[in-house]
Parts: sequence; C-alpha cells; structure tokens
Amino acid sequence: MTSTLRPDTAEGVLEAVAWAAAEERPLEIVGHGSKRGVGRPVQAEFTLDLSGLTGVTLYEPEELVLSARAGTPLAEIEALLKDNNQALAFEPMDYGPIFGAARGSGTIGGVLATNGSGPRRLKAGAARDHILGIHAVSGRGEAFKSGGRVVKNVTGYDLSKGLAGSWGTLAVVTDLTFKVLPRPESAATILIAGLDDETAIVALCQGMGTPWEVSGAAHLPEAVVSEVPDAAFAAGGKAATLVRLEGFAPSVAYRAEKLKDLFAPLGGIAILETDASEALWRSVRDAEVFEATSDPLWRVSVAPNMGPGVVEALKDLGDIRYFYDWSGGLLWIETSGEADDGLSREIRLAVAAAGGGHATLVRGSPSLRTAISPFQPQPEPLAALSKRLREQFDPRGILNPGRMN
Repeated sequence: MTSTLRPDTAEGVLEAVAWAAAEERPLEIVGHGSKRGVGRPVQAEFTLDLSGLTGVTLYEPEELVLSARAGTPLAEIEALLKDNNQALAFEPMDYGPIFGAARGSGTIGGVLATNGSGPRRLKAGAARDHILGIHAVSGRGEAFKSGGRVVKNVTGYDLSKGLAGSWGTLAVVTDLTFKVLPRPESAATILIAGLDDETAIVALCQGMGTPWEVSGAAHLPEAVVSEVPDAAFAAGGKAATLVRLEGFAPSVAYRAEKLKDLFAPLGGIAILETDASEALWRSVRDAEVFEATSDPLWRVSVAPNMGPGVVEALKDLGDIRYFYDWSGGLLWIETSGEADDGLSREIRLAVAAAGGGHATLVRGSPSLRTAISPFQPQPEPLAALSKRLREQFDPRGILNPGRMN
C-alpha cells in the first residue's frame, strides 16, 4: 500500500524530500493528479501530495506579476486574473476532462512541470517562456531558488525554464512566479467550411504568414467537428478550418476583413464573435473531441506542412480520429481500441518520415504505458545529457522514478 505525505508548507516539502533521499525511498509527486495518466506508471512506495501547498502569495497587476504556491488550483488563478482583465497568455491545457476528471482540477505547479500551453503557443510560447522564478527542492533534499519576481532577471543559469517539461523528475517546485499579460479585449474566429486536410493546412500557413497577428490556427476534419458544437453549427457539419484574431475590437474587425478577403476563394466563410470564439478555442485547447473515450491518445508535433502526410500514413494502419492545431504543427490522434507496440512504432516511424518531431502517448492503459516509452525517445547525445542532468538534481532517482524513461 502506498503511503501519502501531505506537507502544507515549503519547509514540510523540504523535510519530506530530505527524508526520502536519506532513506532512498522513491516518491511519486502529485498535485491534484489531473495529469497522473501521462508517462509510465510511477513505482513508488510513497506519494508526495502537494495539494495542501496552496495560495497566491503575490499579485501585482500593474507589474504583470503573480506568485503562487505549487498546489494552487489553476482555475483559482485564472479566475483571479480574469477579474483583473489579465491572463496566462500561453493558455495552458486542462488535462482533467480527457481522463474523465473534473474541469479545473490542475495546479499551477503542474503547468510548469508539463511546460503547459494551448493554441496560442504559436504566438505566445509555452509556460517556460513566461516563468520568472521558482523555489524548489532537489532530489538531494536541498532547497534552491532561481529567477525572481521581475520580468528582467537574467543572472546565472535559468533553472526555472530548465525545470519546465521535466514532469517532476528533477525537483519538487514549491513556489512559482509567472509573468501575466492583459486579457484580449475582443476576439473573432474566421471559420472556413469544407476544406480537405491539405488545403486547410495551406490556408492556415497562409494566414500565419500575414501581418494580421493570428493567435490560433486549427483544423477540425468532418469526422470530429460534430464534437465541437460551435464549429459544427457554423460549418454546417462540414470540416472547419479556424483562424483566431485577438486584441482591441477595431483592430480585430479590420484584420478579420483582411483575412476574409484572403480566404474568400476557398468557399463558405463564417465569423464567430468573442463569446463563441472563446468557447470554441477552449474545446480545441482541451482536446474535447476525445473526452468521451478511453482509447489511446497521442500528441504529435511535426512541421506544419507535414501533418497531413503523417495522418495518411496512419490511416492505413487502422481507424483513427484526429485534428490539427498550431497551424498543422500539432496533431491530436486517437487510435481505435488498445494500441500495441507495433502501432506505436508506426506512429513514430511516420513522424521520422515527416522530417522528425515528437510523438507522446498522452492517454493509454497502464499496460500500454509500461510496454512502450510514452515520451518521444531522445537521440543518444541528448539522452546522455538528460541522464547527467538527472544525476545532478536527483542522484538517487527518488523523484517520479521511471515516469519519463
């Protein structure tokens, strides 16, 4: 039986990790567990639960800075920012629904651990591009800090960014400071109905190549568009190609007209205004298309123009459902039933044939997540560097052991 440690202070976390390091007792690090199904199952006798480490410790809207403890619910932070017309510009995904969990159950610490981001990543970047500072405890049982509470802080190595995307395998973060930005006053989504995948990706890339500051570019094929009601209604049940604009209302209206003119030869065009646009992009951000199933779900990143080729290669191997984000550079792909190692290899071969990229198994059964490497295997030189980094931060391998292997 797994025992759970529930510290509610940074000092308690330090004490728990120092004890685990001294006793060489592996720890599974969790917040609210909304991303627990990603990566290999962690084999640990003890769970370090950070859900009691909560609270916003500093918020200065005029300075665009917010600090919070790692276990603070992301929903609480987003509500506070919304009240002040601000936001985390990288719009991190809510993983809960694709695992059948409640919405809003993720934590701000989990956002950094996963290097969270959403559709706006192609304009605003990911969590690592907005983190300003952290306090953390290494696997050695030593407390350290990096960065600070100001936007311009470049002294020494930026460990804050280095921990982004490490999935709790290097250190336990206890406190974080993020840069926040003004919430867009207005938004609009241009929807083009009925395009095939290749034509849609070309259109999205054209939109991204304009000076009209596109902040979202996605394509929902006809087979999945019905799962996104706002898009399905506007597209008449056909495939929906989506281009988002945000900013001041007059600017959004002007840019929308320019893009309508650009896309006019492609067919039927509709415009979704702010409320409908925000609901639509929440659906895209959280991969709502795949909420109602437990089938294996992959997150594949390739060059935007190579995405349709990856899809075609995989269609020959069985039934898949999919959609494109990041102007075609991100594919969410759900395979039918329990995928085996052979299909997993084929997915990664298709990615390699497309010029390289990453294929991550986001959702799968414990047996599948054990049989394959859920995260994209690294090239040998990079794997060796990652190994040395882990040995420096966590020489006894007590933090989320095996999760990323």
